[in-house]
Amino acid sequence: MTPDQLKTTLGSGLLSFPVTHFDAEGRFAADSYRAHVEWLAGFPAPVLFAAGGTGEFFSLAPEEIPAIVAAAKDVAGDTAIVSGCGYGTEMAVEIARSAEKAGADGILLLPHYLIDAPQEGLYAHVKAVCRSVGFGVMVYNRDNAVLQPDTLARLCDDCPNLVGFKDGTGDIGLVRQVTAKMGDRLTYLGGMPTAELFAEAYLGAGFTTYSSAVFNFVPALAVDFYRALRAGERATCERILNEFFYPFMAIRNRAKGYAVSAIKAGVRLQGFAAGAVRPPLTDLTGEETEMLAALIAPWQRKAAA
Repeated sequence: MTPDQLKTTLGSGLLSFPVTHFDAEGRFAADSYRAHVEWLAGFPAPVLFAAGGTGEFFSLAPEEIPAIVAAAKDVAGDTAIVSGCGYGTEMAVEIARSAEKAGADGILLLPHYLIDAPQEGLYAHVKAVCRSVGFGVMVYNRDNAVLQPDTLARLCDDCPNLVGFKDGTGDIGLVRQVTAKMGDRLTYLGGMPTAELFAEAYLGAGFTTYSSAVFNFVPALAVDFYRALRAGERATCERILNEFFYPFMAIRNRAKGYAVSAIKAGVRLQGFAAGAVRPPLTDLTGEETEMLAALIAPWQRKAAA
């Protein structure tokens, strides 16, 4: 897939980040992961992000990522697979190249590790990663890697394969400035945790889509909400928010890291052997898992993997 093709594909529908499956020893469980990705690829999501944030990128060794990407590509069919990428510049370049060799259609560049950096440093970091590969790159604006509009414009001038911008800041003023300045040069993706809670605001700021974590375990519901949002069916959106997303948010907010742990619990409840989260995250308690099971019961998968 060329960078321009990826740009178009990213903006063509709802997106999601499959969790990474682990066995009882904490190793990548390829068979279970393939079954899950194959199920998700049967729903209308044009891009799935392998080894992304919801896929515990931060807990993976760089050498694990190509196998995860390859496993997703094995079963994704026409669904594009974008790999997570990150850490310092040298590591990010190595991960980007290994993902490209493994068959990924592009990368999502997550924030670098630990330290804050000035805009000139962020510019050099993103530019080095973009120039190390031939496929499309999307940057994830959040935490210690918030690109300002002028920096982003420089990168777009210098890096033709920079095709996407994902926001995790929730700063609508900033993202509106970005969309106004860059126009259709990039595809814009909402990337706040439980993105559906912010989807209407992002749509008004010029974003075309967002990544749905709950698509991992209630994909039909996630698609219904996305379709209602794009159709302007506000009453339907409010009903789904009240029936599902706000109660889910209450579970997610019970402990740090549950934005990932609760998603993985949902995948297990749908019959997939996704395994536990890796430290430093912790899994939901038994009581919290029962709360989640009751919430997703109306959207329970008919057959286990």
